[in-house]
Amino acid sequence: MEKVNVSALSVVSETRFTKRIGLSNPQVLVFVLTFAPGQELPKHKHPGSTLVVHVTGGSGVVVVDGRETPVSTGDVLLVEGEEEFAVRNTGNEALVLLASLSPNPSDPRYAQPIG
Repeated sequence: MEKVNVSALSVVSETRFTKRIGLSNPQVLVFVLTFAPGQELPKHKHPGSTLVVHVTGGSGVVVVDGRETPVSTGDVLLVEGEEEFAVRNTGNEALVLLASLSPNPSDPRYAQPIG
């Protein structure tokens, strides 16, 4: 068993969103994305993997294949790998997302921390 604390992985940066890796094995990659107000994650895909996102704090907008959906604390999203995905913090506090990709993408760029 492995255990991580989501709050400890949530790091707010005024310059850009942050990504911290929580857990990783061949079956799954778990990470936390944290966005200060106004920050965003550009559109991208996760080919060959399914993304599950749990909003653990704040609010914002998720864009999947061009369709905007408001999200807030407690929401859970399922995004298929070929769907184009983007996030924008439209709220007044940090937007914190607990995300998992399964299977863990073979491209090592997905497992790199950001910010």
